[in-house]
Amino acid sequence: MKRREFISLIGGAAAAWPLAALAQQRMPVIGFLHTASPQPYSHLLAAFRLGLKEMGYVEGQNVTIEYRWAEGLFDRLPALATDLVQRQVSVIAALGGSASPLVAKKVTDTIPIVFSSGEVDPIRSGLVVSLNRPGGNVTGVNPMTGMLVAKRLELLHQVVPKAAVIGYLANSSNPNFETQSKDVHEAARVLGVQLQAVSARTELELDAAFTSLMQRGIAALFVANDPFFFALREQIVALAERHLVPASYYTREFVAAGGLLSYAASFVDAYRLAGTYSGRILKGEKPADLPVVQSVKFELVINLKTAKVLGLTMPTTLLTSADEVIE
Repeated sequence: MKRREFISLIGGAAAAWPLAALAQQRMPVIGFLHTASPQPYSHLLAAFRLGLKEMGYVEGQNVTIEYRWAEGLFDRLPALATDLVQRQVSVIAALGGSASPLVAKKVTDTIPIVFSSGEVDPIRSGLVVSLNRPGGNVTGVNPMTGMLVAKRLELLHQVVPKAAVIGYLANSSNPNFETQSKDVHEAARVLGVQLQAVSARTELELDAAFTSLMQRGIAALFVANDPFFFALREQIVALAERHLVPASYYTREFVAAGGLLSYAASFVDAYRLAGTYSGRILKGEKPADLPVVQSVKFELVINLKTAKVLGLTMPTTLLTSADEVIE
């Protein structure tokens, strides 16, 4: 090969390298920050990707997603969020409860943050200043699960009206533990039932928690809204069945796994909307101008097969008003 041809070849290749690198840099990056583990949330992750697709973004084609999973360890969130900020992602999708967006907000006030959390009021928790005009760099979706505590407990009481003692399973490592506990105890006071509370922070503590509750003579169980519990929903449902205790849950997925009943908005829809909002921000919209989406429809789901195993006759009024009955 002649020297001139060689130089031309090298020059052309060198010119192509910056273009390839520039094209890669121009692909936006979403930082995906989650409190739990990937496998139990796979269907919700698919919903998030669907929301992105609705806005014209497909992972690996014109958007990159950097995943950071805390595996149920809330104290890992600050380091994970800081890492995403240092990588200068275009937007942070902070999902799996309010802990991840609250942590993300502490480490950046410039990178847009999209949340999907219904544990607490977004205004009361300090995520946004207003639902219609969030202000700052945070917006998202609020399924309002934490605001359905009284209704959920009331529904459980209708199923087991003679239950004088109801168990409350919570996770004391959840940043919203005290707020949720206060709301549940107030709802129990209004209904005139005694509440027996236990905490489970790890998978190993769940067995001990159920044993403790049964020793206290509970006749029903109320499960707190917690991403750790969601990830271990099959184990929790199995323990409730083993101890023959009717239980109320905060999302349909528990009932699909064999739980008795749930009253909540759709988590699938919430994650899809979070994906949509992430896509809109990538297109140039500002979090401060995107209203927080609140659920307007709540679904009562009942597992009739589980009711029969527990020897329960579900009230006709509940069955007729249920949005879904699993038989």
